[in-house]
Order: sequence, then structure tokens, then C-alpha cells
Amino acid sequence: MNAVLGDLPTWNLADLYSSPTGTDLDADLNRAAEEAAAFAKDYEGKIAALDGKGLGGAIARYERLSDLMGRIGSYASLYYAQNMADAERGRFSQNVSEKLTDIGAQLVFFRLEINKLEDADLAAKMKAPELAKYAPWLRDLRVYRPHQLSDELEKALHEKYVVGRAAWSRLFDETIARLRYPFRNEVLSEPQILDKLSSKDPEVRKDAAKSFGKVQGDNIAIFSLVTNTLAKDKEIDDRWRKYARPQSAMNLANVVEDEVVDALAKSVKAAYPKLAHRYYKLKAKWFGVENMPYWDRNAPLPEHDDRTIPWPEAEKIVLDAYRAFSPELADVGQKFFGTGWIDAPARPGKSPGAFAHPTVPSAHPYLLLNYQGKVRDVMTLAHELGHGVHQVLAAGQGPLMADTPLTLAETASVFGEMLTFQSLLKTAPDKATRKAMLAGKVEDMLNTVVRQIAFYDFESRLHMARREGELTPDAIGEIWMAVQQESLGPAFTFDDEYKYYWSYIGHFIHSPFYVYAYAFGDCLVNSLYAAYQAKPEGFQAKYLDMLKAGGVKRHKELLAPFGLDASDPAFWDKGLGVISGFVDELEKL
Repeated sequence: MNAVLGDLPTWNLADLYSSPTGTDLDADLNRAAEEAAAFAKDYEGKIAALDGKGLGGAIARYERLSDLMGRIGSYASLYYAQNMADAERGRFSQNVSEKLTDIGAQLVFFRLEINKLEDADLAAKMKAPELAKYAPWLRDLRVYRPHQLSDELEKALHEKYVVGRAAWSRLFDETIARLRYPFRNEVLSEPQILDKLSSKDPEVRKDAAKSFGKVQGDNIAIFSLVTNTLAKDKEIDDRWRKYARPQSAMNLANVVEDEVVDALAKSVKAAYPKLAHRYYKLKAKWFGVENMPYWDRNAPLPEHDDRTIPWPEAEKIVLDAYRAFSPELADVGQKFFGTGWIDAPARPGKSPGAFAHPTVPSAHPYLLLNYQGKVRDVMTLAHELGHGVHQVLAAGQGPLMADTPLTLAETASVFGEMLTFQSLLKTAPDKATRKAMLAGKVEDMLNTVVRQIAFYDFESRLHMARREGELTPDAIGEIWMAVQQESLGPAFTFDDEYKYYWSYIGHFIHSPFYVYAYAFGDCLVNSLYAAYQAKPEGFQAKYLDMLKAGGVKRHKELLAPFGLDASDPAFWDKGLGVISGFVDELEKL
């Protein structure tokens, strides 16, 4: 029990398995191995000969096995996330990962053989309802046909993954989890030191920023090695699979065309001056200076609401905002509280940041937060709860089709944040509080849109440069500084240690080119929210249908009922216009 924050919830992972040494976990690992062997025996080399009903039955079996293996893998990664600095947890997670990889190696043939079927042959089989049910999964699987390698190569790459990409990712995670940052008379973890960057006290912000930069700089050799290795690994993979550009594989996985992502990035970069540059110039003026040091980027305004919000109040704020929009949405959100579905306290060794892990449809999602009672933490709860609610609603599509492409995966989370923000804004007691809240929202949007597209730009330049040879830490730092100056604008001064700030961003390591999904989601939600304000009647039902669809529909089909189209460049300008409108209002205030 935290005296200020209240009773913070922690996970109950027993909904998945009793313990890492539990007989239930052992039994499921054995069952997964037996079922995979039986599946391979029944189907390997025989897919082409199956009729539609037979193939539908095979996919149903594969789906059940995916759910079982997903449950085991989810448990191992969540157990590890609770304390990444604990060597025993790391060992357990790695061992489970290796066992699942071995089991999965027996199933690699299945997707490969399906993709060898000719279009006309598959179309004939699809007349069987047992197979037609899986049409969206097959559609998404078959986009990889042109990039598929030989069966032996695919199997080798699958088996080597745990000692390749996954091992480098683990090195990054464990390094970050173990790092400690000296701050005055304390020694802080990464989430704790970064939290100080939004302190009201400018000296606290400065000391925290300097300490963070120094520790990252002291460890930059490891971060540079991990980054260089993974960028080269990706280049080799892309070359063998004949992907046109470093971004193409992620875009394919996101079921979004290269042109749509290009249009988004181009619109945001063109808007840097009227969004970030204009806002931060305004902020510098409020602070009474011409230029701000980089550590003032997230500095709260003097009027900022800096009270500490206890957990029970945060829960009420978010659920009330959800309920005012849709009782059904709030009822699903309510399931996360008091049930062991959320892990909220900040602890040494715990995974930094926040996430929503969908686990598998036969279980339920888990949310991880590092809750410290700030208004921003309440917004993070609203965000992650949006993911969680989306995952619960989409679970009805089953293990193979519940997953939403990343481009739409951020929709429910950002929409949940917007609902919570608008509800808080309505209760602002005076003009000064309203200004501080609007400024906070603009900063969050700039962090989601401008900052993430700058990250995407950084990755694009880094991966292209890596094709010419290994990059020194200084060379990576130069790319980082150039991108930051372009995106944030002339209002900032950057000290030398800022060139190491790229090194803590896990997305670059775990999922290259993921970051544009945040900007995609934010702009999409701005357009959606504008549609909701313009025509509220019937909106909720269409919105819930969109979330329930999971991965069954593409972005064009999902947005059509709202009269929106992401492939139209004007769509992005509309979304960016919402942020620009908030800055206009701040200029007037």
C-alpha cells in the first residue's frame, strides 16, 4: 500500500499458470509438443491434396495449437517483465522461448505449403464454409508469398531466431533494466529518472537529463553494437526476401501500403513548422526565454495541474470518461480492475514504460504501467485500457484473426485517451487550468505524432546508412541530432550528451519501423473524433463494430462506415489540423 497513491494492483498470473515450476505448465508444454508432432505427421507434404473441408479442419487444429502455445509464451514473457533484472526469471523466459521455438519448427511447413497453393486452386477450396471462415487469415498470410524462401531456409531461420534477433533484444532489455542513474543522493531506475524530466523544478529536470545522458553515453558501445547488428540482420533478411525497402516488411505486416505510410510521413514532416516549431516557440515565450534547453521539452507549465492522483481516482476518471461515451465500452474496461489484470507500481527491474499484452483469446489481456500519480500517468492508463478493451472485444475472432494490424491497434488506445482528456477539460475550473491542460494535450500529441515520425525518419536514415557499413556511436548520434533539430525546431538548444538519447528507445530494437503506427493512430483518431463530434448519433455502434472486427478487415473497409479514407493525403492533413487547432487556441489564451 502506497500512502499517497493508494493500493496499487499487481498481476495475478495464475489465470494463465500456477507458477514457473507448476505441473500445469509442464503438462501444457508436453501437450503442445505432442500435438505439434501429430499435426506434422498428419499434414506435412499433404496440404495440396486436401479438399476445402479438410484444409478448414487443419487450420482449426492449427488455431487451437496456436492458442495453447500463445498462452505458454505469454506467461513466460509476463513473468519476466515483472523483474527483468532477475537472472532466474530471464533464464526461465529464455528456456520457454527455446522450447516453443523447437515445437514451432514442426509447424513451419503449414504456412509454407498453404502459400504454395495456386490462387485458382485455393479459390475452389474456399467454397467449403469450414475454410471460407478463415478467408481473412489466408488473405494476410498470402501477402508473404513473393517473399517466402525455401522450406529448409525458413525452418533454419525459425530455429535460429532465439539465438539471433531475440538474443540481441534480450541483451538490450536486460542492460536497460540493470542500468542505474545517480540523481543527487539517490540511485534511480530508467522509468524513475525519465519521470524527473517532467518535474516542475528546472534544476531537477537538468540534473536528471544530465545523469541520464551520461549513463547512456557510458554504455553507448553496447547499444551501438546491438543496433548495428540488428540493422545488418534486417538488411540480410530483406535482401533474401526481396523487400524493396527497410520499411516494407513492417508495412506488409501492418496490412498498409508503402504509399499510405509515405503520405503520412510526408504530411507530418511538412507540418513540423506549424505544429512543433510553433508550439515550442510559444512555450519558450511562456518561460520568458528565447531558447529552451532540451530537458524543458516536457516541462510542465507554471499553471500545470501537478497534484498526485491516487489510483482509485485514476480508475474513476478513466471509467467515467469511457462510460459517458459508451456504457458497453466502460463495462469491458471495468473487468480490468480488482481482478489482477493490471500491474501498476514502479519497481526496480520491472519492464519500463507501459504496455497491454493481449495474451490469447482463451485468456484475457494484462496491462503493465509504472504508475506514479501524475496526470500523464492517468492518460497512460486511459491509453493502455483502450488497448485492453480492444483486445477483449476482438477476442471473438479467435487466435488467428483477433490480432489487429498495428496501424489500427493504436486506435482504441488513443481514442480512450482523447475521451479522458475531453472529460477532464470539461471540468477545468478556470482559464489558466484550461491552458495548462490544452498545452499538456498538445505536448502528448506532438510526442505521438511529430516525435514518432522523427523516430521513423531516424530509423530510415540509420538503416540506409548501415547498408554502407557499420556505424560508429558518433555517426548514429549525428543522425539522431539532425532529425531532432529538424522536428523540434529552433526553440531548443541541445547539449552534447543528447546525442545518446536514441539509445533507450526499445521500439528500434524490438520492432523496427513500428513507431509510425502511433502517428497513424493519433491522426486517425483525430479524424474519427471530428466525425464523432460532427455526427454523434450511431457513432458508438460503428466504433464498437470496428474494434470487434480485430484483424478481419483492412483499414479501408474499417474506416469506410465513418466516411474516412487513409490513402487520401487530405485525410492526414485533417488529423494534423486538430493539433494545429489546439495550438491556435493556446495562442489566443
